[in-house]
Amino acid sequence: MKVALNTRILQAPRTGIGQYVAALAQALGEQPGVDLDYFHGWGWSQALPRAALPGYSRWSSAARRVPGAYRIRRWLEQQRFDHGLRERDVQLYHEPSLWPLEFDGPMVMTVHDLTHVRYPQTQPRDRLAEIERRVGEGVARAERILVDSHFVGEELRAYFGLPAERVMVAPLGCAPRFRPRTAEQLRTVLAPLALEARGYLICVGTLEPRKNLQQALRAHALLPPALRERYPLLIAGMAGWRQEQLDAELAVALAGGQVRLLGYLDDDTLACVLAGARLLLFPSLYEGFGLPVLEAMASGVPTVLARTSSLPEVAGEAGCFVEPQDEQGMADAIQRLLEDGNEWARLRRLGLDRAGAFSWQACARATVEAYRQAMGG
Repeated sequence: MKVALNTRILQAPRTGIGQYVAALAQALGEQPGVDLDYFHGWGWSQALPRAALPGYSRWSSAARRVPGAYRIRRWLEQQRFDHGLRERDVQLYHEPSLWPLEFDGPMVMTVHDLTHVRYPQTQPRDRLAEIERRVGEGVARAERILVDSHFVGEELRAYFGLPAERVMVAPLGCAPRFRPRTAEQLRTVLAPLALEARGYLICVGTLEPRKNLQQALRAHALLPPALRERYPLLIAGMAGWRQEQLDAELAVALAGGQVRLLGYLDDDTLACVLAGARLLLFPSLYEGFGLPVLEAMASGVPTVLARTSSLPEVAGEAGCFVEPQDEQGMADAIQRLLEDGNEWARLRRLGLDRAGAFSWQACARATVEAYRQAMGG
């Protein structure tokens, strides 16, 4: 089957959905009977871009200040999409995000979460308006809708009143770069950052309200001084919308010297920095899957995470769960895992076993099954 996959998101630095698109595309390429063409926003290709467009974040920020920017961009993309379709015998279109283009044929859509419904305050107003306008149209048109977790599937069916057969769960996978590593293997990456293996805690995620990073900062601040000194908190992720809500607390924490802001890390550096952490802290208020949790487990790093949304489904018994607004409870859980080596080792073993149940190959197989059903096969 000839499939058009929208890879426009790969123009931006890769975060959750970008990682999904890149990894899924590679795994789909290994599936028999699937021939992919990639639409990258301004044209078509049969190869994925290796890196984001230079200066994309600055350009995107400036474009958002132009009235109607989202609609203008969408109109231009639709023209380029249609032009490419006339040169290709595309049988099915897969939209891996909430912005499906018009297509006169079967369409599969991936809905990663309903953040715009559950937490609309965490989205820019103009972007929220465009999502609300487009996602309903996409869900109505899609022959099959892929979701990352049963949690999102249940939310989607309830919110849109969809029959169960139109929603298919395809859990995400984990790249091979996320694996346990020795201190010696990590030295060349950690030493320039003045880090030692197992000598720090880490948060991974875009700096935005939904990620609830304030909770991690407050919990870390409640640890005994000796533990804060021994295990500084690192935050890896690029600036997001409404980061100013975090700025005041972050400034105080950074000034104390026991919290460090790493910014956006490339894929290989992030994998090494994550593998070297003692714990991942993941207090997010809402996730459709929570890819950093899976990546931490695959790296042999236990996680203290919020008992919300899809996270219990992903981490299972390997997660150390806390309530998302209980900063003292999170601090207690962190201290227990820092001081109890046996419990840390137990969760590490459970996490490695749990991570083995997820793969991009399985995600691709479920995706191909959605394609077949969408085409009536």
